[in-house]
This record gives sequence, C-alpha cells and structure tokens, in this order.
Amino acid sequence: MTEIGEFCLYLSLASALYAAVSYGISARNKQEWFAVSADRAVIANCVFLLISSAALVHAFLGRDFSVQYVANYSDRNLSAFYTISAFWAGQKGSLLLWALLLAVFSCIAVLQNREKNRELMPVVNGINSAFLAFFLFLLCFSTPPFEKLPYTPEDGHGLNPMLQNPGMIFHPPSLYLGYVGFTIPFSFAMAALITGKLDDVWIRTTRKWTLFSWFFLSLGNLLGADWAYVELGWGGYWAWDPVENASFMPWLAATAYLHSVMIQEKKNMLKVWNMFLILLTFSLTIFGTFITRSGLIQSVHAFDETTLGYYFLFFLAVTIVFSTFWIVKRLPDLKSENELDSILSRESSFLFNNLLFVGMAFATFWGTIFPIISEAARGVKITVGPPFFNQVNVPIGLALLLLMGVCPLIAWRKASAKNLRKNFLFPGTVSAVCGAALYPFIGRGHFWAWLSFAISIFVVLTILIEYFRGAKVRMENTGENFFIAAIRLTLRNKRRYGGYIIHIGIVMMYVGIAGSSSYSVEETKSLMKGESMSIKDYVLTYEGMETLKPNPDQETVVASLSVSKGGKKIWDARPQKDFYAKESMQPSTEVDIRSTVIEDLYIIFAEYRENGAATFKVLINPLTLWLWIGGYVLAFGAALLLLPDMKEKKRLLAMSEAELGFGKLIERG
Repeated sequence: MTEIGEFCLYLSLASALYAAVSYGISARNKQEWFAVSADRAVIANCVFLLISSAALVHAFLGRDFSVQYVANYSDRNLSAFYTISAFWAGQKGSLLLWALLLAVFSCIAVLQNREKNRELMPVVNGINSAFLAFFLFLLCFSTPPFEKLPYTPEDGHGLNPMLQNPGMIFHPPSLYLGYVGFTIPFSFAMAALITGKLDDVWIRTTRKWTLFSWFFLSLGNLLGADWAYVELGWGGYWAWDPVENASFMPWLAATAYLHSVMIQEKKNMLKVWNMFLILLTFSLTIFGTFITRSGLIQSVHAFDETTLGYYFLFFLAVTIVFSTFWIVKRLPDLKSENELDSILSRESSFLFNNLLFVGMAFATFWGTIFPIISEAARGVKITVGPPFFNQVNVPIGLALLLLMGVCPLIAWRKASAKNLRKNFLFPGTVSAVCGAALYPFIGRGHFWAWLSFAISIFVVLTILIEYFRGAKVRMENTGENFFIAAIRLTLRNKRRYGGYIIHIGIVMMYVGIAGSSSYSVEETKSLMKGESMSIKDYVLTYEGMETLKPNPDQETVVASLSVSKGGKKIWDARPQKDFYAKESMQPSTEVDIRSTVIEDLYIIFAEYRENGAATFKVLINPLTLWLWIGGYVLAFGAALLLLPDMKEKKRLLAMSEAELGFGKLIERG
C-alpha cells in the first residue's frame, strides 16, 4: 500500500506540472482545449493525493514501522484516535496534508467555475497548480513521507505526550484549512491583475473562500490557545511564541482584508490596498510555514531543524516579487474612482481599522524576527518576550475595539454633527458612567484592563442599538414580535448582522483576555498529606497521591485535593504527572481546572518527593471562560456568513437571465 501511495505522489507531481503548463498555454493562446485537459488533470490530482493520504493513514493504523515517518510518530500502545492525528504530527505528514487540501480546493474551484469567469480561470488554476507542484516536489524529493528504514523495528518511538490531546485532532487541520484556503483568493487576485479584469468580480467570486479561510484560521488560533492552556501547564493560553505569532499575523492581515473589500464593493475604492492585503495575507501564511520548518527559532510548536525552510523562503521571495511586479504594472488601472469625503465617515473608520490591523501585524512580525536579525548581525540572539508584544499591541488592540463600536453608527461619506449626537450620545454617556463607576474597583493598577471593559460596554451598546433599530422597523412593517423580527432580520441581512455577532464574540474575548491577564492570582506551596493551602477564598487540602499504570510504557502519579470555598466543599481536584519508559518521551504534567463564568481555579502538580510531600502551583484566572465563549460566538457568526445568500443568488440569477435574453435578441436580430 505504501508503494502505491508513493507512486501516486509522483503521478500527482506530473499532473500538477502538466496542468500548470496547459493552463499557461490556454491563457496565452486562448485555446480552451488545453484548459479542459488541465481541468481533468486537476481532478486526477485530487484523486492521486487522496489515495496517497489514505496509504499513509493505512500505514499508521497497520503499525507499519518499516516506514520511517510511522516509526517516528506512533507506537503499538497509541490509541487509534491519536494514531490518525499522527498523520500531521511531523514535517512530512503535515506537508502531505497541505498538498491534499490544496488539491481538493483547486478541484472545487475548477468545478465551481465551469460556466463562469472563463477569462480568469486558466490563470487562477495555473497558479494553484504551480503552487501544488512546489509542495509535491518537496514531498517527492526532499521530505518523502513513505521513506523506508533499513530495518523494521518492533515498535515505534511514539507520539510526543504533549500531542496526545484532543486539540491535536482539530487544531492543526483548522490552521491548514485557513492557510491553504487563502491560496484561492490570492490566485484570483493575481489572475485579475494578469488579465486586466480589475473590477470587483474576483472579490465577489472569492468572498466565501475568504470567509471560509478566515473562519478556520480563527478557529485554529482559538483551539491552539485552549490546547496550550490545558496541556502546557504554565497557567496561560498565549505566550507570544514565534509559532503562535506565525498563525496570528495572517489572521490580522485577513481581517483587515475582509473589512477593506467592503469599501471596494460599495465605493469602488482601495483597489491597490486590497491587492496589497491579499498578497500580505498569503505571504504571511507562507512565512508562518517557513518559521515552523526552518529551525531558526526555538518553540515547542516548531518542527526539527531542516533545510526545508529555505525552500519556503525562496518560494516566498518569488511570490512577493511576482505579485509586486503585477501590482506596480497595473497601478494606473487600479486607481480608485472615488475618494474619501471626510475623516468623519464610515469609509475612514474602515481605513483606520485596516491601518491598525496592519500595524499590529508588523509589530508582531518585527518582534518575531528580531532575535534572528540580532543573531545574524551581532552573533547574539536577543529574545523578545511578552512585555514587548503587550506594550505595543495592547493599545492598538483597544483602538481596534473602539473602532468596532464607532463604525456601525457613523454615516457613509460624511457624518454631520447631528448624526454624531444622535448615534453616540447615549452609548458614549452610558459607557463613560459605567467606566467611572468601575474604576475604583478594577482600575487602580490595571488601567488597560479597565479601559478594555469600558470600551467593551460602549461596543456592545452600539451593536444592540443597531439591532434594536433594525428589529423595530421590521416589527412595524410585518407585525412580528421583537424576537422573531431580530432573527429574520439577521437571516435576511447575514453580512451585516452576522458581522455584528462576530463583533459581540470578539468583545467577549477581550473581556476574557483583560480579566485573565490582569487580575490573575498565583500561589505555590509544598504540602504533606492532610495539610492545606489558601488562595483568595479557596482552601485546598492535600489528601494524598496514587500511582496508576494506563499502559505498559506509562506511569501516572495522581494527586488528590479537596477544594472548599466558604467552608463548603465544591470540588475534588486530581492533577497528575505522567512518566514514560521510552527515553524519547519527557515527563508531562496534566493540570486540573474548574471553570466558571467568574474565574478558573487552575491547579498544577509541580513535583512530589519520596516522603509523600507534593508541591502545587495554583492560579485563579478571572473571566477566562469568556474567551472560549466569545470564540464560540465568533464561530457562530462566521458560520452564519457562510450560509447561502438567497438575495445574492436571486440577483445573479436575474443577471444570467437578462444576459440570456439579450443573447436571444441578438440571435433573432
């Protein structure tokens, strides 16, 4: 089976190269036959990579340790759940997953556009095929996933204990769906530049692709934060680690792009800026891949050091040069047809929003690569830690939060004094009063957190006002009650109100981040059996420990603690430490967490001694649960935006019927 999988990789590379060349001929000579033939090659490519991926999964489930990759990332005691996730645990499998997703997305793009965008599609598909050929070249000649060992070991090395978490099933695929998904909008943008078709057709065609990719990139970042929180055992969920930054930066650029394209659609402005943003987004996805695979940075998330990163660096450089050339060449044609009428307008608020997102992405980029630059220039690696990122990005993040509340209420083109008073007097006054009332309790020594809460109140009020106004109008026109009117209003205007739901989710996340990062309390203490420790109004009593044997290669030491609050027992905590017989596996810590909407009680079993004493690190992280709730709300809003838009379908159908009728008139004439 592995031989079939390897053979299919070579067939896939040949198909991708054939498709890229055929699409190039079709685009240059306007010969449709070459495009049709290349379309079939794209579909065949998808089939080849599905077979190859199935062969690797079969090798994992069949414990075929003659395959080096299988031996390195699994063993006989690994459950089927994690054995499947081992597919993308290393360099080779993750690259194969990337190639598979790109092949599937390319196939979908071909099938979606069989009867439309015929001038753009040869270029779009040709770029996708060229990108796929790059990844397949690496899989065939640099990091072959089916490479055999000179002998077959009795057992494999096993999967890193930190990867034996449910997050391993969902986090990497979500990120890859986001990363790879942005290839399609980027290819359409390049096709628009190359063919000169620079209206907003390419934007409307790729709107769902962009939302889809942004949705999964958002989900991937959130799942990664949750995984770090429950698995790494340090009490937090985001450490500004270089690989965390690598997935955060394209999210920032993509979010800016999503906001910016609305201005081009409505006002026919910011065409150059939108080209820059989609190039930036795609480039940052490749840069993130370079960071994780180059070995230049130290991270618990990074792969082992290889030369693979330099292939990606070359690929990134070629992409940037190629794209910049076409943007510069088309600058006269990308000139905006309208200009900003006023600083006080919705267009301006979107532009400021974009600049802040790009500014945060640049600050994160600079902090990420500075250690590499410092080591190259001075021979000393200067580490940039969380204080730098927090100092720069927290004010930018709060400015973005404020704009989230301003944008829905400010008028297009130019806001009048009357408009500003009408829309901002009530939410501004209420949030100012609430902020002043909260300051004596939460503001002293925590200015940024207090400001975050005050702005969050303002943003929520502006969104609720917009919902109330829209629902009220619908109630008057239809006689529906408020609840039904609000639901149908949302379903009939998904782009607007789905966006508001996403904003509500982001506000919740801000609340969770501000509370957990600013008001956390920590205590560390060694206890003998029967002794207690206190933290805030919690009392933790150590009741002893036990040793378990989950499997022949693992030994688990579990500590038992009784947790009481106000003299009443509320929880039995069981943090643990895991030890492994294999030298390749380091001991790991499994925390225990009690989450409520008010705070998390987070318990780490730090160490134990032979005399029975145990050391516990206990944290109270306020409002952390709101981060995860906000993430679910954001995901719901994004999923709502991905639903079919019946109004848009009716408009496109009407346009098609009109074109068909016009064509028949010409034929009759």
